[in-house]
Amino acid sequence: MGGLDGIGVVGAGGEGRAVAAYLASRGLAVHLCTRDLEAVREIARRREIVTSGVLTGRFPLREVTADPAALGGRAVVLVATVTTAYPEVAVRLAPHLRAGQVVVLFSSKLCGSVEFAHALAAAGAPGVDVVETDALFAARPSGTGGVTVLGAKGWNLISGSTAAAVGRHAGLLRSWFPMLEVARNPVERGLHDFGAVAHVPIALANLGTIDRAEELLFYVDGVSARTVALLERTEAEFALVARAYGARLMPMTEVLDRYYGCPATTLLDALRTVEPYRTIAAPTSLDHRFLTEDIRSTLVPLQALARCAGVATPVVDAAITIMSVLGGEDFRRTGRTLARLGWDGLGHEGIVRRLRGGRAVAGRAA
Repeated sequence: MGGLDGIGVVGAGGEGRAVAAYLASRGLAVHLCTRDLEAVREIARRREIVTSGVLTGRFPLREVTADPAALGGRAVVLVATVTTAYPEVAVRLAPHLRAGQVVVLFSSKLCGSVEFAHALAAAGAPGVDVVETDALFAARPSGTGGVTVLGAKGWNLISGSTAAAVGRHAGLLRSWFPMLEVARNPVERGLHDFGAVAHVPIALANLGTIDRAEELLFYVDGVSARTVALLERTEAEFALVARAYGARLMPMTEVLDRYYGCPATTLLDALRTVEPYRTIAAPTSLDHRFLTEDIRSTLVPLQALARCAGVATPVVDAAITIMSVLGGEDFRRTGRTLARLGWDGLGHEGIVRRLRGGRAVAGRAA
């Protein structure tokens, strides 16, 4: 990429720090950009990240900055912020991006690359490729100087706003992250996000405990046979929508096994044997990304796509309604709408044509 070098990482939460440390461990020049330098005070002072867990060491960074202009010369810009910040992040990045760069979204939820590319274009950015994958690390910030990496996923999917974008960059990304496979389209990639399937149903089943801010291990104490029944109904609705858009959703038990290697015959057994999940605490507020991010960025666009295709999603519909009432927010309005994807008015066939035009099949093993 002529005149471009190094990697920019936007976001310094658990995932951003883990991605930056992982790439630095491979000898790559990493520039970390965050709006809150105080939250990474020690990382900025030493220009290194101290890691523990499955990735242990001290990994140097080329730069730590709050100025998005520093990302203008980077060949690859990785965005590891919460997905609800994408429109704002796109506006901040747009003036500094250059043709030939690629933006890679981590934990993009459903059709995140489509939303981000649409927002960049609206903000006047040049032709920049946008591709996406899921969060690849279970990680938690450690003070202002490090990160604890609880686990690294052994499998995930990659997609993008167009097939050409995926084709141009899949090889490079898979050289850094060998666990990645190319999805049929962004719907298939987004609906294979296990957290998007699990977070809201588990939280709804434990609303009282969460609202009272009581201690609860989210995946261990918060899950029962009845909770799993709710999860499985949600999963079935995800699968119906995936099928309506030319995608295929593998069972969540298989997804968890591919993530972390936990062979199990039932979803309940799988959840209780995923090592990185065993210590994850439940939210202590209903205003938590396990609820707000997954509703806004997965369930809302899922419902919109389902309605376009004539697919019934009663459990997803109920979850959005209940959380809109409890949160005092109309998530169907504030979430990732079809208008924010640039798909408003296309209808089912129009969206399918868009997805076919952006289809990428090379490297798909599942």
